[in-house]
Amino acid sequence: MSGLFKSGAFGGGVKITDSEFIELRDIIYELSGIHVADKRKFLIENRFSPRLEELKLKSFTEYISYLKHDINRKKELNHLVECITTNETSFFRDNPQLKAFQNAAIKEIIDKANDSGRKEIKIWSAGCSSGEEPYTLSIILHEALGNDISKWRIRITASDISSNVLSMAKKGMYTDYALRTTPKHIVAKYFDPVEDGVYSVKPEVRRLVYFDRINLNDRTSLKKIPKSHIVFCRNVIIYFDKEMKQKVIGAFYDNLLPEGFLFVGHSESLHTITNTFKAIHHTGAISYRKV
Repeated sequence: MSGLFKSGAFGGGVKITDSEFIELRDIIYELSGIHVADKRKFLIENRFSPRLEELKLKSFTEYISYLKHDINRKKELNHLVECITTNETSFFRDNPQLKAFQNAAIKEIIDKANDSGRKEIKIWSAGCSSGEEPYTLSIILHEALGNDISKWRIRITASDISSNVLSMAKKGMYTDYALRTTPKHIVAKYFDPVEDGVYSVKPEVRRLVYFDRINLNDRTSLKKIPKSHIVFCRNVIIYFDKEMKQKVIGAFYDNLLPEGFLFVGHSESLHTITNTFKAIHHTGAISYRKV
């Protein structure tokens, strides 16, 4: 999940009152942990009006009642998630972080594993969107381990709240726009051209990645994630209020193995959220280590 409220065309549609906005905002928060600021009221109106018209509902009050009581409420709550999240991302996004992942975190895990004989790497990509991040991490592991990768037990758990983007991710099909920040030799090595401007992720890259629908606001769901050496959650917590940020970062802390690494977005910081991680400075990037 890398964006929020990517708006469509403005004008027309069903108007939302202040009280309706507050009630719908509370439903969104309870469902996803995403905090919608007051200034986003017009974007809520703009984003959801077409949906109300599809359902032939005359007001947001009717829509709120539909979300709470209709026989199709569970399906509609999933649609609600699709409406509030957008998923603009790419392969090899934020290269300094990925270099820190490869040259610091993965190198240390490999060195320790070679000493202990326990060749295992577990990574959690939380808010994985349409799969570009976890597949990127898989490619980096292939590059780091080379032919020895077959000797390792590797699992990248890739989770998102959106069923739609997970469906896209599982297909592993991407346009050249998604590969705009990917080195040409990497594209040639790890992707198969399908048609003009469309590529398929190679099976050996997919093999390391396991997709699952996980709500970061659901403690039961979070317990499904295997303990991890490294957690990636980039450009997600920026949409949470402080209470939700603390809850999610606490879940990452509980999930991580001792001295595990956490990577958040380059514009995100744990400074005011928790003191249970130590900031590690790399060239152009910061990672956080469980203490």
